[in-house]
Amino acid sequence: MSHSIRLVARLALAALGVGLSFHDAGAQTALAVPPQATGQQPSFSPLTTRWTFPEPSAVNAGTVTIITAPAGGAKSVFAADMARVLDEQDKLRVLPVLGKGPVQNVIDLLYLRSIDMGLVATDVPEFYKIQYGTDITDRLRYIMKLYNDEIHIIAPKEIKTVFDLEGKRIEAPKDVGLYSAKAIFSRLKINVTFDTTYLNDDTGALQQVIDGKADAWIVGTAKVMPIARNLKNEDRRLHLVSIPYDKRLQDLYLPSEFTSDEYPNLIPPGEKVDTVAAGILLTSFNWPEKTDRYQKVQKFVDALFSKIGEFSKPPRHPKWKEASITAVVPGWQRFKAAQDWLDHWHAEQTALAAQQAKADDQTSLGKFKEFMAQQGRANLSQEELVKLYAQFQEWNRRSKN
Repeated sequence: MSHSIRLVARLALAALGVGLSFHDAGAQTALAVPPQATGQQPSFSPLTTRWTFPEPSAVNAGTVTIITAPAGGAKSVFAADMARVLDEQDKLRVLPVLGKGPVQNVIDLLYLRSIDMGLVATDVPEFYKIQYGTDITDRLRYIMKLYNDEIHIIAPKEIKTVFDLEGKRIEAPKDVGLYSAKAIFSRLKINVTFDTTYLNDDTGALQQVIDGKADAWIVGTAKVMPIARNLKNEDRRLHLVSIPYDKRLQDLYLPSEFTSDEYPNLIPPGEKVDTVAAGILLTSFNWPEKTDRYQKVQKFVDALFSKIGEFSKPPRHPKWKEASITAVVPGWQRFKAAQDWLDHWHAEQTALAAQQAKADDQTSLGKFKEFMAQQGRANLSQEELVKLYAQFQEWNRRSKN
């Protein structure tokens, strides 16, 4: 290190000792700015003005439908939350539709004329490959990841892990658990038989396990699941079965767990049970660009992404904390309007970061110049100051590494 760099380093570090921080000057200034208010403020009115009916064409042009799952679960609540936050008179209306669940939602997205978007699990495409022999991801696109669905297996205690289900009789309702069960058993090479009597009845399927007529009940749903939490299980004969995070599952599922606080009726106090989770995606048909259907979904995406921060606040569903508009989902392509929005947002963030960095550098350089003057080195030219400051920044960067 040259004499000039050592000198400037000593002088700069001395400045740090008297309370000047070149690196953090911009950040410290920013902290002094009062935080801006977020969300809408209450607006009270006597409501004495008569309302008028909207234009029918505007109502239809601004309405989008999202097909979910039966009422009461996270999927239907998420769509209701989107309607509450995003609806804007004469511009956008989100119309939730109660559907069967992720498997049937694919059929409805492909063939029902009135459905614009739907909630689909990340492991459903694998189910379609296994059960239908077709790839659905070439016709569907994902908009964002909403949350994780944990895989629940309830069985007698002698079944310790998913591997103990070899040769067993399984209850897995079609739109609640069959798709995950087929994907997991296929990957882990576990041979089971499925009861087809209760494919459309999740509680009836669970009753078969309670009555000893089946060996395990498998569903994928957001924890805490009321049906599982409210199972009496007074004799403690049943429990939640562990699904280890086997490497054969890792490209499709995330690791998760259940605790005794979440399911005190199925897990001994203080214990945990490993499981895996599938992502729940907001998806759309791959509409051609510039079509009316594409533009309706594009309008919805712009509103959703612009207000995404509102969904993590009370009283929205707590699972919104798992949502991500930037998550990259293996095996899926993003809806073009969503990707365009993210590309524009990233470009804006990059430009803002560059502007902030430049402003920080100017602030820091100004402080550096002022400090050098206090040390009797005011006779340095602007070019020399900039050069010495650049050398100090490089020295400081290397010293941190």
